[in-house]
Amino acid sequence: MTVQTADSPPARPPHRSRQVQRVDRVVIRFAGDSGDGMQLTGDRFTSETASFGNDLSTLPNFPAEIRAPAGTLPGVSSFQLHFADHDILTPGDAPNVLVAMNPAALKANIADVPRGADIIVNTDEFTKRAMTKVGYEASPLEDGSLDAYHVHPVPLTTLTVEALKEFDLSRKEAERSKNMFALGLLSWMYHRPTEGTEKFLKAKFGKKPEIMKANLAAFHAGWNFGETTEDFAVSYEVAPAAKAFPQGTYRNISGNLALAYGLVAASQRSELPLFLGSYPITPASDILHELSKHKNFGVRTFQAEDEIAGIGAALGAAFGGSLAVTTTSGPGVALKSETIGLAVSLELPLLVVDIQRGGPSTGLPTKTEQADLLQAMYGRNGEAPVPVVAPKTAADCFDAALEAARIAVTYRTPVFLLSDGYLANGSEPWRIPEVDELPDLRTQFAQGPNHTLDDGTEVFWPYKRDPQTLARPWAIPGTPGLEHRIGGIEKQDGTGNISYDPANHELMVRTRQAKIDGIQVPDLEVDDPSGGADTLVLGWGSTYGPITAAVRRLRTAGETIAQAHLRHLNPFPANLGDVLARYERVVVPEMNLGQLAMLIRAKYLVDVHSYNQVNGMPFKAEQLAHVLEEVFHAR
Repeated sequence: MTVQTADSPPARPPHRSRQVQRVDRVVIRFAGDSGDGMQLTGDRFTSETASFGNDLSTLPNFPAEIRAPAGTLPGVSSFQLHFADHDILTPGDAPNVLVAMNPAALKANIADVPRGADIIVNTDEFTKRAMTKVGYEASPLEDGSLDAYHVHPVPLTTLTVEALKEFDLSRKEAERSKNMFALGLLSWMYHRPTEGTEKFLKAKFGKKPEIMKANLAAFHAGWNFGETTEDFAVSYEVAPAAKAFPQGTYRNISGNLALAYGLVAASQRSELPLFLGSYPITPASDILHELSKHKNFGVRTFQAEDEIAGIGAALGAAFGGSLAVTTTSGPGVALKSETIGLAVSLELPLLVVDIQRGGPSTGLPTKTEQADLLQAMYGRNGEAPVPVVAPKTAADCFDAALEAARIAVTYRTPVFLLSDGYLANGSEPWRIPEVDELPDLRTQFAQGPNHTLDDGTEVFWPYKRDPQTLARPWAIPGTPGLEHRIGGIEKQDGTGNISYDPANHELMVRTRQAKIDGIQVPDLEVDDPSGGADTLVLGWGSTYGPITAAVRRLRTAGETIAQAHLRHLNPFPANLGDVLARYERVVVPEMNLGQLAMLIRAKYLVDVHSYNQVNGMPFKAEQLAHVLEEVFHAR
């Protein structure tokens, strides 16, 4: 006999004798109002999927407004998860399952759902008023417009309220748990573990026992509904991706979290205290939130009153000997530009993390774009070159942060790290590296005089350069004998004194450019299995997943095609020109109007084929595959 308490999950019978279908991959999209908890629901399903051992990729998508009008198309929030028993690269082109919590969610997403897919709808929300609000003249559940799909009408709200009737909650409070009911149902449908979600709910609502118990009850009720209802005749199994990953310890991680961890790791490996001067801005704010939790690693976070104050404080911290970082998005970069130019002039290490979003101006705060490349390259007055590094996946944000820190401290320069909203909010499995796998980033501060005058006097010259890197000494203020002048006016070579001499200015401008041009970066690796491809697909940043998936499809179809992906955008890898020259056609897909393509054309005189998208969403693999097929047919 099983004794059940209020805190314990219900005793669960084994799956009834119904069909269990094994599939190699599934794409699920949860959609509802921005207040329906779709991001939390998707995140919990993702966490359980990660713990089960599937490979996965996610695409959260939500309105920019803090609380968009309920029941409207602009207010729809969604979370898409692609998980599989093999290596995958994107969150999926189209959902196999759509969970629509209301008419707006159905209408906003139905165009993406392929014929034959499953649609789970919350019938309680399909009232005449709610349907009229989004333009439905008749109920799509009754007019035959959904006949091409497997529609599962479920009164989620009613079932949730009924499951929670024993709790001291108002109907409105009980309705808020309907996302947990949906999560329980999908967890049953795809044989997901439940222990992690139960533990999460107990921790999240531990100080509100009634709310905690209600959410647990709703979650279990959803699971039991799937087990007992006749509407779901099939459940599905997706085996762990046992062969997709090298051995190691893995966790699910988002791009912003990986980037924050990378910054902490860079601080530890450089033996420099980490200082973040930042102003909250979507989609970069999570880095500030995360780093504020790590004071035990010597991390200091400063939430400034504006973007300019944030980078000013960070540059001051760099002058004081810290690994200095400022995080922002495109609009913030515009405000920080003058101080970035000052960092170029002072030649101090500073990481400028730009989580790109749709622009211009406020633009699309919660949508993704790659349109800040030219701003990072040239968005300052005068000749102010800055290295640019871009991660290619959510997990790669960790390594990109370490690489940006290496360049900054080695060459004494500000460095741009260009992530974007797709990487920042998306997640995937990440192998936690061993400490000895991380680069040694330790650097030497200036200790004393470094120059001898003609009369034999030993002095400190703040702009006397390392002959290999052209980096100037990093002198900590307050060190006796290392006093020197800083500021934005041009410096004299060597001494660092103010200089208006034309010849000196040209020397300093060319020297700063030569320092950036001379940064050592790895050669570009080309994926060309046949060795005989005449078409190269060249990408950068978050286009890596869709491009690679598209290239795989074409190779499976018998096409020979090469692929390369740039992490370093300034300076380019030394072998890039030779790589481009080997191919008759070079295709560059970008989520902008052709910024990398323009740089490639200007520097290498290669007439690349530019394919561009600026709709706030990442490329789809099938979309890119069709584009590349057209390139082949045009030969």
